Amino acid sequence: MRVKKRSRHRKAVKFYSTCFGFREPYKVFVDGTFVHHLLVHQLLPADDALRELLSASRPTPLFTSKCVLAELRRLGKSHAEDFDAAQLLATASCEHDKVVSAVDCILSLVGDKNPEHYFVATQDSDLREKLREVPGVPVIYGLKNSLFIEQPSMQQRKFAQLDEEKRIHMEKSEFKKLLKASSEGKASGDGNAPPGVAEKSKFKRNRAKGPNPLSCKKKKQKPQPSDAQNQGPIADGEEKRKRVRKRKRSGKDSNQAETTS
Repeated sequence: MRVKKRSRHRKAVKFYSTCFGFREPYKVFVDGTFVHHLLVHQLLPADDALRELLSASRPTPLFTSKCVLAELRRLGKSHAEDFDAAQLLATASCEHDKVVSAVDCILSLVGDKNPEHYFVATQDSDLREKLREVPGVPVIYGLKNSLFIEQPSMQQRKFAQLDEEKRIHMEKSEFKKLLKASSEGKASGDGNAPPGVAEKSKFKRNRAKGPNPLSCKKKKQKPQPSDAQNQGPIADGEEKRKRVRKRKRSGKDSNQAETTS
């Protein structure tokens, strides 16, 4: 499978999973024309081929209905191999008392919004055209020995856009209920928030913690000086006497002293 084709298929699957809630394991509903295509082109095992097509991480279950099986049985020996292969698939309950055509059965199973989230695999061009108008119905078809997913139609994209806008914008009735609830809350004086309004979350700030005492070195205690050492320099200073300097007399002074004597 080429890179461009794989990326297109992944985008289509992501669109349906995001906008219509498709989740793994993806369920694939198969009709008789698609079973015949798989057998003719030897795209077997079918669940592995569809799993690779959908880029799924889990096995993809395949479904059919009793109406599809009845239609293959009526085709006779020419489609006996198709009938035998279809019997091995899981049977979806179509709730038809009388057997109807495969197209009508698939359309009734899909309904208006495809509640079971089926990928519909078919080679019927008329059925594929009808399914494009139903929102949330991805279509799988085969072309020779390759399988493809149809890109979402314009109707499906518009429906998804309108649905998203409805979820974003609030309706008038909801807005009135919210105003009424908020006014009642103010009048009662309770501190509780009105229904429909989320309370403000209180975040606790993570304050900086102190260092790990086990990973820190202990402080070395400085040796405290003794009392004798503290008083030592003062006592020595007291005991020392001041040094008296003798001034040398010059020769004149000595002569004058002799004459006076």
